[in-house]
Amino acid sequence: MPQTYHQLRLDLATALTQLVDPREANAEAIRWFEEGLDKSRAWIAAHGEEAVPAEARRQVSEWLRRRKKGEPWAYLVGWTEWRGRRFEVNPDTLIPRPETELVLEAALELGHRLKVQRAVDVGTGSGILGISLALETPWDICVSDISEGALVVARRNATSLGAKLTFHCGHLLDPIQGPLGLVVSNPPYVDPADQSTLQPELAWEPASALFAQEHGLALNLELLREAKRRGAPGCVLEIGAGQGETLKNKGLALGWKRIQIHRDLAGHDRVLMAV
Repeated sequence: MPQTYHQLRLDLATALTQLVDPREANAEAIRWFEEGLDKSRAWIAAHGEEAVPAEARRQVSEWLRRRKKGEPWAYLVGWTEWRGRRFEVNPDTLIPRPETELVLEAALELGHRLKVQRAVDVGTGSGILGISLALETPWDICVSDISEGALVVARRNATSLGAKLTFHCGHLLDPIQGPLGLVVSNPPYVDPADQSTLQPELAWEPASALFAQEHGLALNLELLREAKRRGAPGCVLEIGAGQGETLKNKGLALGWKRIQIHRDLAGHDRVLMAV
């Protein structure tokens, strides 16, 4: 008897429980249908007893083969949605996380308060912060990344979303000439000593975009130091859980007048705002 869409979804959710808990497995199976096969929940409800074409079965089988090795779904399908926009991702870039939207919201709020006309997104990766700022503000936006591969992806995302910004390859703020404006970044902030405790999926993401020395603080500290030295009016940085107090104290010692730490919905330190 041919496999139906209903049965395929159930079989897929069962297979995914080898990787994630049952609730996440069911949600991920639905994402495969919506994002991979372009079949919505409403479509499945109406057509679930229809037979799955052989091509779709082969595609799901190939995705599952790679997924069982730990490869994240976003890399399998080649894109993810962030802030209602589709961003291409691949192993040259981090997979955007929902909590990074807190960084964007903080940047928008601080930038408007400071009346900035320019902003730089440091370590842009797939471009989510810089592109979103370019689309949601009249500011002049530039982005930097040390990875040429990441910049290729960011450029494609900017083109597909109709965002105008400039791209620079290099370490943090080094390639940015002239006034910085607001400095925004989701830099690497994971302590390398914690690598063995992380989710296995993270092994597929670029280590250079995850880990930083000095217990994960090194690059955020360098950004605070360089942005202050070069006269940036403010910084908005994503930080790791438990890093807020140390970064705040060190940032104030560097000469920033006011630093606020904002927490995410789980209560973890997530965003540093310095002015």
